[in-house]
Amino acid sequence: MKRYHPLLVALHWIVAIMVLMAVFIGGPQLADIDNAHPDKMFSLTGHMVWGLAIGGLMVLRVAMRLLAQSPPEADSGSEALNKGGKLAHLGLYVLIFAMVGSGIGIAMSADLFSIVFGSSDAALPPDFSGISARAAHGIIASVITLFIVLHLVGWAYHQFIRRDGLISRMWFGKRAE
Repeated sequence: MKRYHPLLVALHWIVAIMVLMAVFIGGPQLADIDNAHPDKMFSLTGHMVWGLAIGGLMVLRVAMRLLAQSPPEADSGSEALNKGGKLAHLGLYVLIFAMVGSGIGIAMSADLFSIVFGSSDAALPPDFSGISARAAHGIIASVITLFIVLHLVGWAYHQFIRRDGLISRMWFGKRAE
């Protein structure tokens, strides 16, 4: 077997696109809108739904990863790079869950679930800067960005230097060859 299960492949690419959009578009766009502006509620609702969807898909992804048979470990030709690759992948999983968790922490601290999804007529707080989970959310976004860059560098190394076809493991096609 040379490829991951098709559901894992689909989840990988769906979550990757969603995380990229959340980190590079959703967060900065949301931060630029004043909490008193009417567009903030619409954007915040979308950001929260998006983040919760990422969390749900990640739970499904972890379950599938544990249940589905995986191809043999990738070999970069270097034990240090092999371990680094494993740690980077684990780091992405942990960071994405931490990002979702810190988002939920912000929502709970500011009572956003009842404001955004509930029947509360309460307004958003003037800002979220006093919420510790907000600081964590921003830091995690920066670290996720670094890990995404490392992930892309690892892909480019395999694709263009080693030319070992590693990308095909996380793409659609026959699993056995």
